[in-house]
Amino acid sequence: MRAFLPSDSCKETQLNAINPQSWLQVERGKISKLSSSCTTTSSSIESFIKVPEPPIVPFFKPVDYVEVLAQIHEELESCSLQERSNLYLLQFQIFRGLGETKLMRRSLRSAWQKAGTVHERLVFGAWLKYEKQGEELIVDLLATCNKCAQEFGPMDVASQFPVEVDGASQETVVTDGEKSLKNVNFWIGDEKIVCRRQKIASLSAPFHAMLNGYFNESLCEDIDLSENNISPLGLRTISVFSVTGCLSDVPPDLLLEILVFANKFCCERLKDACDRKLASSVCTKDDAVELMEYAIEENSPVLAASCLQVFLHELPDCLNDERVVEIFSHADRQQRLIMAGQASFSLYCLLSEVAMNLDPRSDKTVCFLEQLIESAETDRQRLLAFHQLGCVRLLRKEYDEAESLFERAVGLGHVYSIAGLARLGYIKGHKLWSYEKLSSVISSVNPLGWMYQERSLYCEGDKRWEDLEKATELDPTLTYPYMYRAASLMMKQNVQAALGEINRVLGFKLALECLELRFCLYLANEDYKAALCDVQVILTLSPDYRMFEGRVAASQLRTLVREHVDNWTTADCWMQLYDRWSSVDDIGSLSVIYQMLESSEAKGVLYFRQSLLLLRLNCPDAAMRSLELACQHASSEHERLVYEGWILYDTGHCEEGLRKAEESIGTKRSFEAFFLKAYALADSSMDFACSSTVISLLENALKCPSDNLRKGQALNNLGSVYVDCGKLYLAADCYINALKIRHTRAHQGLARVHFLRNDKAAAYEEMTKLIEKAKNNASAYEKRSEYCDRDLTKADLEMVTQLDPLRVYPYRYRAAVLMDSSKEKEAIAELSRAIAFKADLHLLHLRAAFHEHVGDVLAALRDCRAALSIDPNHQEMLELHSRVNSHEP
Repeated sequence: MRAFLPSDSCKETQLNAINPQSWLQVERGKISKLSSSCTTTSSSIESFIKVPEPPIVPFFKPVDYVEVLAQIHEELESCSLQERSNLYLLQFQIFRGLGETKLMRRSLRSAWQKAGTVHERLVFGAWLKYEKQGEELIVDLLATCNKCAQEFGPMDVASQFPVEVDGASQETVVTDGEKSLKNVNFWIGDEKIVCRRQKIASLSAPFHAMLNGYFNESLCEDIDLSENNISPLGLRTISVFSVTGCLSDVPPDLLLEILVFANKFCCERLKDACDRKLASSVCTKDDAVELMEYAIEENSPVLAASCLQVFLHELPDCLNDERVVEIFSHADRQQRLIMAGQASFSLYCLLSEVAMNLDPRSDKTVCFLEQLIESAETDRQRLLAFHQLGCVRLLRKEYDEAESLFERAVGLGHVYSIAGLARLGYIKGHKLWSYEKLSSVISSVNPLGWMYQERSLYCEGDKRWEDLEKATELDPTLTYPYMYRAASLMMKQNVQAALGEINRVLGFKLALECLELRFCLYLANEDYKAALCDVQVILTLSPDYRMFEGRVAASQLRTLVREHVDNWTTADCWMQLYDRWSSVDDIGSLSVIYQMLESSEAKGVLYFRQSLLLLRLNCPDAAMRSLELACQHASSEHERLVYEGWILYDTGHCEEGLRKAEESIGTKRSFEAFFLKAYALADSSMDFACSSTVISLLENALKCPSDNLRKGQALNNLGSVYVDCGKLYLAADCYINALKIRHTRAHQGLARVHFLRNDKAAAYEEMTKLIEKAKNNASAYEKRSEYCDRDLTKADLEMVTQLDPLRVYPYRYRAAVLMDSSKEKEAIAELSRAIAFKADLHLLHLRAAFHEHVGDVLAALRDCRAALSIDPNHQEMLELHSRVNSHEP
């Protein structure tokens, strides 16, 4: 949840009012010490190095997500079309709880693609659009390639509803010819409207009974309709419709009048025609607000869906309109059915998320979540709704209501909601009860990291430290334990240990809150250069970021800290960038580029470099923002085309990316255009003919002007292609030339050449050089492990897990070794250790194979199904699933 960051601490403690000027005495031209009020004593450090307690997040977090994913996959295999989207929505909620953004979006896309109703297509299409806010440029670029993103476009709502013909409303001929009158004269005031009696009778059962039944009107030629809220023009239009079946060129106001009349007299065909005609007239939010009221009042589903589409298309802005909020907030069950059909729960899931992102404490967030509870039809849906509203009530300090909601969620099986109950217990002064509540959970299930993290809040000293160590062991992705330990060490004035602790997590997870804490540590240690580096990286990731619980703009702190650091010239900046890039210091490189952007005119090139670093650091959203900025600041058309090509390539549109590269080359031959084309082509196909083309493209790139940072990358890529083609001598030459211009990663390619020449020792030595030079070297340890004996391999892979616990190969290797040693339980446990915090296809695949090997068919089938939830088209996984499924008892 984007805005769900604030968290009330257990003791309701808050930071003191912050005045950045009190920390730094700004004197131009020299470095000053911290002011006397902020000398590095324990008490002064504590005044601005505080770690906020982890929030209770409004996510579905099952104790065994693998089991739930497997259940969903099994249900998807046999469910009706109407149930599919809700199952994919539940899958989305699980992936959101795991922080798996790509998998979340894929589940949303599946829900949209498999939608069984128009309302589901509207909701999930709007949700995809909302998730892709800021990606409008991609849509525009695809349009230039004659390709459109379907989920972004408006839908012809009326065409999605089947035309229903009421058999009872067909024309009836009266058998008694003497009683049959050909025409009927309807009077409205002094105006007479002549209608064909049987055509009007065919509109509905009430009209049929009136004109052909035993009512007096059946014998009358003149009938007064003055008291039925229909105008003469309206009745003439109805008369034409009774003959032609069409409503042509009828203004909306008249259509509304006819719609009300049709509803009153049960004229279903007429009502449906009005419904569809009005639906096509909804163009703006104001139209939708006005017409939704009529749609609900007159039970007009097509018009209601058309209005809903306009509202959803304008998310999140439309939720700033109180009229729209009122419509969604106060709809009863029948009104929700008219407005959203069977997609009410999905609709309020979306609205609740948008509202929480805008302001989780707002009244509209509460209203939408209450509607979500009302819309829930299954226990899974209810527990999610109860938990989410409980989280919001907790933020609003409505503790009794929050407690009731968390209890209901726990009662439905959501164990994570116990964290909410424990937090409430502590707030109310029941610290021991909270501790025992978490202890009971830990002893009754396979414990997860969040359980120990939460329990640590309710104990002190060594017990808290032990719980946080256990939390990190079970789930190293949790940032709070690292931050708490780092802050505690800093309070003891153990600066290096504190930095070492926070660096552990920043080595594999570039979290803003961790960068902010490290900035504080550097500031307390008067290391202004390092502090400046971190605050510039923070601003790169989030330009509007505010530090210290939102009290101070990061940009303001940067201004203050920069006064204490010597200014760099442009030449200094390039030298610093070259040094950091060569030492694989991606964070340091980001900081230098941020500084260069202030003065450099070649901003397009710098934003592009920035995007490359952000992709390496697994920050895809920030990387895309940098690429878009590169497009905006491109100095020429051919440069802009390259950046557009990278945007398309990075979002999965390889063919369109290639087209942009070719267009750029046609405009002007450049290093980046050739490099892009080679990169995209190599990724799409690697047959022999393609390899030759890639080699030619990279050779052309190297002939074009560029700096050594990029030429080193091109030489490295060229070496990789030569290796794949078996041309080891040429490959080695490329890697050596890359190393001469300090492209440090070329050591890895040269190691591979040594290994393929059967010189394992030289390969090991080459990787050792990379490890010594690279600041981020987890991948280097992993690669070196392939070039040594088992004991050294084990040591290298243990180091990988220590540096980056998210890398899955070490777990798989250790599990395979254990399996080879007939230690099946230990092997499965090694994989389970990583699966608990990372939903990874390869880990689940291997564990499924292990379960099959030991004869545990049900466990193997569970892992197969969960893995196929991650990648439904993985061929080896499908084959294993088919094989295991055939053995299911």
